[in-house]
Amino acid sequence: MATPDEDPKKVYADFEKKVKRTIYIDHLSPQVTSSVIKAALAQCANVVDVEFIFNHTIPYDIPSAALVELDDEIQAKAALDLMNDFPFIIGGMPRPVRGTCAKPEMFRERPPCPGMKKEFRWVKQEDGVEYEGMKKLKILAKRQEVENMALIKNQLEEEKELAKQQQESLDGNYKKYDMLENVIQNGDMKSLAQHYGVSVADEF
Repeated sequence: MATPDEDPKKVYADFEKKVKRTIYIDHLSPQVTSSVIKAALAQCANVVDVEFIFNHTIPYDIPSAALVELDDEIQAKAALDLMNDFPFIIGGMPRPVRGTCAKPEMFRERPPCPGMKKEFRWVKQEDGVEYEGMKKLKILAKRQEVENMALIKNQLEEEKELAKQQQESLDGNYKKYDMLENVIQNGDMKSLAQHYGVSVADEF
């Protein structure tokens, strides 16, 4: 945010540059962290900052999207091209993420645009049709909230179980490679081959 001593036009110009080098990533798993996103994009960009976007309409702190600031606009384009040209998986989840260019309104903290006035008014009960429309939207929103909560709860359980399975698989593969490495280093390859009835070359 701008301080009293800063030029509002310069502050907003800097903010616009930040927007251009930032990408919006959607369809993220709740298991994904900042370090996971940095590692996933390391092949084409350097991540400067990650701001997760939370859904405040549900009682869970589960970000499904993030604003990812990169070094420059060129890296932002490269990252988006990578996500759009190939199924891009982050955090081992089966569904690919989606990437788009960030927009100013996506940022939680953004400086006011110089010269632009904000105009609004409160909707009152005596506004008639508009108020009736708001009541219908409120009822619809409550119904969607119940359905959304059921879907999110199911999604969390599925992704938690999937993350557990993936971790068990990784641990199992690590133990196998560790065992083979120990066998080779200790010169026990021949005894292992005899145990399984496999012939090996003398150099082992």
